[in-house]
Amino acid sequence: MKVPALRRYLAAGLLIWVPLGVTILIIKFLVDVMDQTLLLLPVAVRPETLLGHRIPGLGVVFTIVVVLVSGMIVTNLFGRQLLLWGEQLLNRIPLVRTIYTSAKKITETIFSGSGKSFRKVVMVEYPRREMWTLAFMTGDGIGEVEAHTGESMVHVFIPTTPNPTSGFVLMVPRKDVIELSMSTDDGLRMILSAGVVSPENKKIALPDAETIRP
Repeated sequence: MKVPALRRYLAAGLLIWVPLGVTILIIKFLVDVMDQTLLLLPVAVRPETLLGHRIPGLGVVFTIVVVLVSGMIVTNLFGRQLLLWGEQLLNRIPLVRTIYTSAKKITETIFSGSGKSFRKVVMVEYPRREMWTLAFMTGDGIGEVEAHTGESMVHVFIPTTPNPTSGFVLMVPRKDVIELSMSTDDGLRMILSAGVVSPENKKIALPDAETIRP
């Protein structure tokens, strides 16, 4: 068999198994993480104790049930009052208060239907002029910052590749931000793939000349 043919077969095989392997590894990681929620149960009622062996993926079911039941509880008056009391208790603990408040605001912003954070993909010049990177708009500027800069500012999050959970938060003048019609999913796929997977080319209308930053 000739070498070019071997290369072609090898490349075809890799195109099948690499994406499949990565998908399996990510799903396995998520399932293993959710299986750890079973440790919240008393030892006497854990599946390993009752059944005598571990059932992979049972933690996923347990997590979904806990989230659904919690949502049902906090949507009524009594549940909201319990949540309020719990938050008041957490707010009295210095370090816990900071972590919980930040995590809650991020969660509310992402999962709220009215939130604007992470719903717009933009381009900003980073790390220097004439070099562009994808970013996600996360909010409007702070009044104090805008007073010092004399500019209308926005907050953008620049994720790293291939791990988009880490990155940089920049305050950028609104006029230096270019909004894209690209969806958030397309932006994330492009970042995760280091630019290998790009959105389909679409004809778009360019902005008017006066709207383009010189």
